[in-house]
Amino acid sequence: MNWLLMLHQIPPKPAYFRAKVLRRLQQIGALGIKNSAYLLHQNDETLEDAQWICQEIKQEGGEAWLFKVELITGLTNESLIEAFSAMRTQDYSELLTIGEKLFQNLKKYKETSQLLDSVIEGDFDQQRRKLNRHYQELRKIDFFNAPGQKELEVLMNSIDNILHKKEQQPATKPLLADLKSRTWITRKGIKVDRIACVWLIESFIDSQAKFSFVDLNTYQHKSNEIRFDMFEGEFTHEGDQCTFEVLLNYIGNIDPALKAIANVVHDIDLKDGKYKSVEAIGVAQILEGILLRHKTDLKRLEEGKTIFDSLYAQFSNQQHNK
Repeated sequence: MNWLLMLHQIPPKPAYFRAKVLRRLQQIGALGIKNSAYLLHQNDETLEDAQWICQEIKQEGGEAWLFKVELITGLTNESLIEAFSAMRTQDYSELLTIGEKLFQNLKKYKETSQLLDSVIEGDFDQQRRKLNRHYQELRKIDFFNAPGQKELEVLMNSIDNILHKKEQQPATKPLLADLKSRTWITRKGIKVDRIACVWLIESFIDSQAKFSFVDLNTYQHKSNEIRFDMFEGEFTHEGDQCTFEVLLNYIGNIDPALKAIANVVHDIDLKDGKYKSVEAIGVAQILEGILLRHKTDLKRLEEGKTIFDSLYAQFSNQQHNK
């Protein structure tokens, strides 16, 4: 595992500048290991962020050095991951406290009023958007999926469900013949279910399909787009089925190899052990490694789809040898 090491020497004046640099380092998720020495998990975004901070320091008359390093002795990768995760766990805990207060206030109001007053709803929604903005900022510097992330995501979904309950109408699924030459929309930060769905769409529905990964706070739905694994999507979780299962059932493909993959995706995504797929643990670990190595959706897809290509080949071979 590679890391970025930043060393700096900040001039005594202006006095505010040292605090500004510290705040910027905190914003990009840096871990202080010694005075004026900070570590970052290396990826394209952290490298660019660190380079900008070095430039700012130099413009103010200071010195800054940035190195790509590997650990040899002293600190270990495991201890650093724990240290980074501890920082983010504390951050998630603070947001969970804020979110829980918002959820309880919203729930209490709904219990005494059938409909939300437009002014009150606007206030609650503003708080939700602020919470979500902080969450998205935190996810960018949560390099190792720290404890608390999943709980916060579930809490925010609960808040969103109460606020928009009146809008929750099942989206009309397009006809099978209309699934060609469409743009498919899903949330940014794709993981197991969404990677698997993209693979299924490209491999068995439309090889020319286009995909877009959007920010839910700014996305505006267009009639020619098909949403999957997202709020009010045409294809998303239904009952105890993950999106991959819903999509596979809808297109009516009865390929046993695809059904076996659906079982794996279900067990990984929903974590309920419904199918007790023996492959789920290994596939989950490989995909988790891909998520840790790549923060961009296109890179996650590039490697993730090869996993599902290999799974399909293996399951197909098993069926052929029966």
